[in-house]
Amino acid sequence: MSEFELHSYLPRLPEEALKEFTEWCVIEQATEAGFELIVDESKLANLTPAYYIEELVDQFVQATRNSIAGGMAILAAGKQADTNALTGIPIVVDFISLYVKYLVPKGEKNILPIDEKLTQAAQEQFDKLCEIAQKHDVDLKA
Repeated sequence: MSEFELHSYLPRLPEEALKEFTEWCVIEQATEAGFELIVDESKLANLTPAYYIEELVDQFVQATRNSIAGGMAILAAGKQADTNALTGIPIVVDFISLYVKYLVPKGEKNILPIDEKLTQAAQEQFDKLCEIAQKHDVDLKA
């Protein structure tokens, strides 16, 4: 398993950290690639972290899945998330991180070859997850 495969780290994080990571994937990483989401904040207001994650993921998937790139990415991410065998909110976060990672190379702001862009996206996700984990006093290396 590559250290960039986030699924083994996700269950160790509190829901607030998973929420922060999901926001970063959907709002910052995907936007940087050219997939911009206009978030319906009214649907996110006053939700617990778990429901917030589910709603944000749903909004992003609804906004991006109708393209060829989105359709291909959703299939690949869903299949891989299923094989990672997580449960609860970690599986939702695993799915969205994979979905965004697979969308990134197809984004209009991509100028690197696909393999390099996938590796770069995975590295960015791993680095951000480590940063968030540290902020929440979770040592991912332990």
